[in-house]
Amino acid sequence: MNLALGIDIGGTKISYALVDNNGIINGEVFKISTPKTSNEIKKLLKEIIKDFEEKVEFVAIATAGTVNNENNKVIGSTANLPEGYKEIDFSELSCKKVFVENDANCAAWAEYRIGASKGCKNSIMLTLGTGVGGGIIINGKLLKGRSGGAGEMHFAMSRNKRRQCTCGAWDCFEAYASGNGLRKTAIEITGNPVITTYNVVEGVKNGDMKSIEALNVWQNDIALGILGLANLFDTECFVLSGSMEKFVDVEEVEKTVNELVLTSKVKVYHAKAGNYAGMVGAVLLGNELL
Repeated sequence: MNLALGIDIGGTKISYALVDNNGIINGEVFKISTPKTSNEIKKLLKEIIKDFEEKVEFVAIATAGTVNNENNKVIGSTANLPEGYKEIDFSELSCKKVFVENDANCAAWAEYRIGASKGCKNSIMLTLGTGVGGGIIINGKLLKGRSGGAGEMHFAMSRNKRRQCTCGAWDCFEAYASGNGLRKTAIEITGNPVITTYNVVEGVKNGDMKSIEALNVWQNDIALGILGLANLFDTECFVLSGSMEKFVDVEEVEKTVNELVLTSKVKVYHAKAGNYAGMVGAVLLGNELL
């Protein structure tokens, strides 16, 4: 059984574990706070890798940010990662081969290989959290695009300039389908400027009509985004992951999409690959591409 060291680098924590070529985690998953500087991150990664280097065939890293097509550098970092992160050449961290890919792309690959979209050669995964991430698989291959940045879910949902997205543009899918999107929808409907997503969820549980309306509008916005993606990519299925996905009625979203889709009908699923899908997907993808 071949083993790889899987590492998932986020803005707040780094998780790592040994993962076999079937995507099964062997032993403990270790977690440590993400250092505040790129030099400290690089130093920490070298220390982690050194402890496992003799046991593994390669090192696979899932990271926030856009990763180049050579899978060795981050070319578009995120705000929660430090300045200089893009300068790290991950291939220099080990004498073994090192494979790096965007965390959402890795999670999409894990879903495709061992999770909800297993067997669907054309699938899209959407990570619904504070923002919205995504990974697109076409004909059994991860769609990377010219520079490596394919799968960014920043397409316009409106021309009204109602909501400025974190990317700087107006009315992106992320500005409506994310947790922040639900909060903004709830503010518009309730008139309460300090309402939170937690308040909305609790309101729905307690039968509050405005909370129910906010959740339904948010869910419909997700369905409209999926509809556009389905028409563009003619996919078999969509997988929803992230902290907000559990609040989505996937059957209702699937029904809405299939009533309007111009290509073939799609399935919509909750994610199944688990909390460490990014790390596992990095290993599974690296195992095929290295």
